[in-house]
Amino acid sequence: MLEEVERWLSARSWSVTDRPLHQILAAKQRTGQRVSVVLPALNEEETVGDIVAAVRHDLMCQVPLVDEIVVIDSGSTDATSKVAAAAGARVVHRDEILPRLAPVPGKGEVLWRSLLVTSGDIVAFVDADLKEFSSDFVTGIVGPLLTDPDVHLVKAMYDRPLRGAAGQGGRVTELMARPLLNMHWPRLAGFVQPLGGEYAARRSLLERLPFPVGYGVELGMLVDALHLVGLDALAQVDVGVRRHRHQDGQALGRMAAAIYRTAQLRLARGHLVRPALTQFERGAQGFEPRTFSVDTEERPPMLEIAEYAERKVA
Repeated sequence: MLEEVERWLSARSWSVTDRPLHQILAAKQRTGQRVSVVLPALNEEETVGDIVAAVRHDLMCQVPLVDEIVVIDSGSTDATSKVAAAAGARVVHRDEILPRLAPVPGKGEVLWRSLLVTSGDIVAFVDADLKEFSSDFVTGIVGPLLTDPDVHLVKAMYDRPLRGAAGQGGRVTELMARPLLNMHWPRLAGFVQPLGGEYAARRSLLERLPFPVGYGVELGMLVDALHLVGLDALAQVDVGVRRHRHQDGQALGRMAAAIYRTAQLRLARGHLVRPALTQFERGAQGFEPRTFSVDTEERPPMLEIAEYAERKVA
């Protein structure tokens, strides 16, 4: 590991307990910064309500830390929107945001569009499939941004058990993202959960970043933020344990392909020879191929979108 990364781990890796809630609240009152919490959601009716309710109760009703909680529904066919609204979130459908641009499927697309319907100076993203959710996830990633003006992006770090086995979650991280970062962006090798969906950033940074539309958004954001604001402006906070719905191996393969594509573009902005991934499933006639397209689109920095610029002026 680079000496710079060892120093960064000591200086920019914290625990949620390092910043008590009263200290974070005092910093928010002193600086006047607004905090938005965004949940991208697709068919998450079983978990989204509990997450929204916890954030609203702990960080909006009990203490005034979070100013708004917004669920962006990216086309759910279940009761996600109804459950989220009942729990106290403002629910916005992905297709209602920036309607002149036809939406494409993908998590990054939803996160990008969320900048147009939120107002926080600090935006915290939280996945909507978390189980046994604690509001520490939000205070942990928001705290450094409120208390340290030199920090621009904070990732949550945590244990990810898989079927009860500690440390076995995050398979795409270990098999794809971590090798890529260590080989090509070794200054980012200190991030424990580079692909984690719980992170917060200053709007002033987010609006300057391109957003890969799919699963490559987290890796792309880290790499681009490193180049824009430098390693010392990035940080991570230990929030304990993350329990969520795990995807099957083939879904993880498609995720890995999107992440590799995101890295490849940042390495050379080169030509994608074949933006597709073929996988195999056993059928009646033996193994049958299934080919999936790999996300090849990125949204530009939000500052380049006329509607966003007009909103800032207004």
